[in-house]
Amino acid sequence: MGLALRKRRSVLMSRKVSAGLLAGVLVLGLAACGQGGDGSAEGSERANQMYTWVSNESDREQWETFIAGVKESGDPEFELALEGPSFQEYWTLVRTRMSASDAPCIMTTQAARAQELGQLLAPLDELAADAGLDLSMYNEAMMQGMTVDGTVRALPYDAEPMLLYYNKALFEEKGLDLPGATYTRDQFLSDAKAMTGDGKYGTYVAPDSMYPYLPIAFADGNAPVKEGELAVTESAFVDDFQWVMDLVAEEGVAAAPSAGDNDERGRAEFFAGNVAMIIDGPWFYSTIVDGAEFEVGIAVPPSTSGESIGMIQGSGFGIAESCPDKEAAFANIMKMTTPDVVGYVGKNRGTVPSVPEAMDAWSEGKPAADVAVVEALLENALPLETSSSWNQFVTQFAQYSPEGVRGVKTAEEILTSIDQGIG
Repeated sequence: MGLALRKRRSVLMSRKVSAGLLAGVLVLGLAACGQGGDGSAEGSERANQMYTWVSNESDREQWETFIAGVKESGDPEFELALEGPSFQEYWTLVRTRMSASDAPCIMTTQAARAQELGQLLAPLDELAADAGLDLSMYNEAMMQGMTVDGTVRALPYDAEPMLLYYNKALFEEKGLDLPGATYTRDQFLSDAKAMTGDGKYGTYVAPDSMYPYLPIAFADGNAPVKEGELAVTESAFVDDFQWVMDLVAEEGVAAAPSAGDNDERGRAEFFAGNVAMIIDGPWFYSTIVDGAEFEVGIAVPPSTSGESIGMIQGSGFGIAESCPDKEAAFANIMKMTTPDVVGYVGKNRGTVPSVPEAMDAWSEGKPAADVAVVEALLENALPLETSSSWNQFVTQFAQYSPEGVRGVKTAEEILTSIDQGIG
């Protein structure tokens, strides 16, 4: 059996939300200024510093967009000092940096990594209660991912469901119905077969578990980690991975990948018209939709029933356990996660906001059908949560999955071997 479907609680909000958050921020700011030791000049300075991934111009522009959003939302003096390595290096260096006596108070985390960084992140529940912040305003799946040992460790700023992108021209050429907010596996396979031939394929499969193994498994409610432990040998999860491998080995609707193939190769094949459908993140929505020479549509990743569960990934702002002025730091992360600010960032950077109320800003200028797909996945979603051995799993699966798509080994054999090897 898959994980039970979790539906997002319906949250009705008015513009009073942003005003209420700003009022809470002001109260926290005054409280922090009135403290003794924890409200020291050094503590307050560190509360205005953030450790994150910021090694390239795109990363820096993203964080600067948050800062600009806060300024436009009523705090023109807001500033935040940024420091940090590349995204890849962040996860190994963050522990060392956060143990230093001058460590920034604010740090970022992915929901998928919150368990891994749990000891570094301070619980935020009491700070939120003191500030009058209703945590139910955020996407429920993301809040589930940001919860460690029963306490919230970060305020999410985005909630990104994996999407299926397709070449509309190829669908129309074959007289196929366009997929959207519902899509069954049977229909997906039928469509993929119709668009396979003459050196072209219906879809793309990479060695990486993300493209498209995990989104396919999540669509049927099956996740790789339960209660902090790998659950990759459970029968339903194994069946999902085997189904993806069979797209290559049995159905022939995807080419067998080389060991070095990745999501970038998938996008290149899609742009070239060699692949009709790919599964990728919404963070590439503008890149794919604007960059293709043909019209692109999006749909939910296919599921058995057609009512797919979204695989949600996203990140958020947390506070270091070592922070001497947590109230001031919390005031800052509150400012960066109001509906107005995450909506501003969504509009300017394309990230799907973590606050449902802010979806209008993200939706502006996008086709109604595309918006409906994203909203459907956000409403019925599970977060990607990982374990301490996740990196080992990802690395080993990429190494051995080519044997599965070539029919040399079954998904059960590969996943069992990896699970036993990790221990």
